[in-house]
Amino acid sequence: MKISTQTAEHYIWGNACDGWHLLRSDSLSVIQERMPPGTAEQRHFHERAQQVFFILAGEATFEVGEQSVRVAAQESLHIVPGIPHRIANYGPLDLHFLVISEPKAHGDRVNEAS
Repeated sequence: MKISTQTAEHYIWGNACDGWHLLRSDSLSVIQERMPPGTAEQRHFHERAQQVFFILAGEATFEVGEQSVRVAAQESLHIVPGIPHRIANYGPLDLHFLVISEPKAHGDRVNEAS
C-alpha cells in the first residue's frame, strides 16, 4: 500500500514534534518524524524493541548510554534493547528522520527520571 505523510496517521509528541505512522504492526514499526530546532525527547529505553534511526535531513544528536553521538543526513544509528537513549535537535533547521522499530516500540518504552 502506498503511503505518505499526507495520508499516514499523524500524531504530535514532545514540544511540537510530528510523527507519521508509515507502517504500524506488532512486529515492525516505521515512523517518519520531524523535530523543530531546540527540541529533544525524554531519555528512555525499550525492553524488547531494537531501533534504527535514519536521518533524512538535518543533524541529530543522540545520547546513547553515556555517549553523545552526532548523526548527519543519510546516516543511521542502531539502538539495541535495554540501552538508555534520546534524540535531540540542536541545529538551526528542522530534523527529519525515520525510526524503524522491531518489534514495535509503542508499549515497550520505559522513561528515565528527568
